[in-house]
Amino acid sequence: MKPYKIGIDLGGTNIKAGVVDADNHILVKLSCPTGAQRPWKEVADDIVRLALQALEQAGVSREDCAGVGMGCPGTVNAETGEVIYSNNFANWEYVPLGSYLTESLGMPVKMSNDANCAALGECAAGAAQGSASAVLLTLGTGVGGGVVWDGKVFEGGPGGMELGHTQLIHGGELCTCGRKGCIEAYCSANALIRQAQRAAEADPASLMNQLCGGDLSNMNGKIPFDAAQAGDKTAQAVIDQYLVWLGEAITDMVNIFRPQVVLISGGVCAQGEVLTKPLTEYVQENAFAGRRIPTPPVRIASLGSDAGLIGAACLVS
Repeated sequence: MKPYKIGIDLGGTNIKAGVVDADNHILVKLSCPTGAQRPWKEVADDIVRLALQALEQAGVSREDCAGVGMGCPGTVNAETGEVIYSNNFANWEYVPLGSYLTESLGMPVKMSNDANCAALGECAAGAAQGSASAVLLTLGTGVGGGVVWDGKVFEGGPGGMELGHTQLIHGGELCTCGRKGCIEAYCSANALIRQAQRAAEADPASLMNQLCGGDLSNMNGKIPFDAAQAGDKTAQAVIDQYLVWLGEAITDMVNIFRPQVVLISGGVCAQGEVLTKPLTEYVQENAFAGRRIPTPPVRIASLGSDAGLIGAACLVS
């Protein structure tokens, strides 16, 4: 077995590349701006350049590298390495990125959705280390999701899965995808901010207004938690409702996949046990069969921005 792999985490803002050893340690990590509005070949050439620079700085030859793994936002065909569609980039439809990188780098390239890679990274070296199965929900601008099954990414067919765009409430809030009532519309960090803004506007006496400096456009995902901790009942109601919606989403994932652990990540997750304790209890009470059988704990993902890079490297067998 060749001892090294390259992991690429392609984001709408930055490209990150790293050399990862057999113990899933990052030896060298580099990044550069993505320039997501550029033609895809220009982005691809920067990926190639960054990967080769990472190898050089790590003192690793191509001959000692087993290959390249890459996580990409959007709909990715893991079999062909084709980016079918990604709204993070300009005019990216049916982009043959995997084959282009394979030819340019002279190494095999494996690809998957970025949330899948983050889940795989957490299983390899993070909060789910030692678990053969896990579900990860990323609570950011939207809600991404990744599933690891038997130690490998569960793709679910060409194009993968979109856990954040499963329906939570029929006919509910309009989602960014155009559908109504998706998990993303209720459980993302943006959704929490929107819910807090509405509640603060309806209750001028709420501490949330003061913490926003009187301007609700300054609302963020931390303010409702801070206000609730200070005893603000309106903020506490926002948090309680958010936990119910997120608890329902996680319970559905448990009922479908029965993973060993459920992970959540994103800025909201800085709240730690304020989230994980009630969510774990919610799943125990509401998952099918309840407490009669073991239910997975809900944990905070621990690798941060390195999860996707490590997970991408782990795509290479």
